[in-house]
Amino acid sequence: MIALTCALAMIAVFLVSTVLVRRRIVVITVSGTSMTPTLHPGEKLLVRRCGITALKVGDIVVLEPPRVPVSPEVTVLARLPTRTQWQIKRVAALPGDPIPPPAQAAAGTLRAVPDGTLIVLGDNNASNDSRLNGPYPADRILGIALRRPGGATFPGHDSPHP
Repeated sequence: MIALTCALAMIAVFLVSTVLVRRRIVVITVSGTSMTPTLHPGEKLLVRRCGITALKVGDIVVLEPPRVPVSPEVTVLARLPTRTQWQIKRVAALPGDPIPPPAQAAAGTLRAVPDGTLIVLGDNNASNDSRLNGPYPADRILGIALRRPGGATFPGHDSPHP
């Protein structure tokens, strides 16, 4: 009886731990070329769910594109089925930072990144990002890419955060 109780307790702990980890860590598969040469289609990334306050310039983030159609590319994305269309980009500027030159045209008269938004750019210049859409709302962030499963970490993220 004690062995059965211990086994059931271990199974319960495993299940609860799995649920808690899945709420914090997500595996994403790269499907486009906007982050080449850093990331390639088919690569998998471990992503820790977080908000804008956990980010710094240079981090790789996963986020949804803006909902407001501000360019032909975003209008097309807004018409896609309800399945979330994640984008993987690099943080180029955070609230209060100057708008980086590649995003200045799309940002209009803004000279600094507004509160609650960030500027993101793909490593590939042919990327649908803040160059076309201006600042992205921070509420569209899924999280920060920590590492490739079983692979190297990204700069500044030597170990997963709790």
